[in-house]
Amino acid sequence: MTIEIYVSTDIESDGPIPGPHSMLSIASAAYSADKQLIATFTANLETLPGAKGHPKTMKWWSQQPTAWEASRVNPQPPEQVMQNYHAWLEALPGEPIFVGYPAGFDFMFVYWYLIKFVGDSPFNHSALDIRSYAMAFLKQDYRESGKKNLPPEWLEEMPLTHVALDDAIQQGKLFCNLLQNNLQR
Repeated sequence: MTIEIYVSTDIESDGPIPGPHSMLSIASAAYSADKQLIATFTANLETLPGAKGHPKTMKWWSQQPTAWEASRVNPQPPEQVMQNYHAWLEALPGEPIFVGYPAGFDFMFVYWYLIKFVGDSPFNHSALDIRSYAMAFLKQDYRESGKKNLPPEWLEEMPLTHVALDDAIQQGKLFCNLLQNNLQR
């Protein structure tokens, strides 16, 4: 039986979609089902040739100067980052399962960059969305299953910093807490 490794992933970008806009940072925190942090990956990326920041996103970044600065430290070529990321995923001691909050946004960038720069995604076409999982577990509407309505102990009082690795670790702990509560029912 293959062990699942839950790869909590957060990206930062300068716009709503990859291609016209760039992924600025990628970070993943790989967890076992019992909430053991196995490994982390983080990197900042150079922007894509010809891409530019979306005005709405750049306005938001202007209000997050610390996070913006963190996303621009030592940016590396996207090809190099994604090849390193792919190798990191392949080296994990089990099957990598993409986990995100929201998975739709983060997965879109990660999958696009993996296919463009590596030609392969160890995640295949799948991503696990934490909020959707919480909705099913709590038996609540989607709008009622956001972080503000989750048990505080699941969040472990970790702030959302918009620094990719901090956020990946935070949401990984949240996911593992939710997963453990679901398995114990």
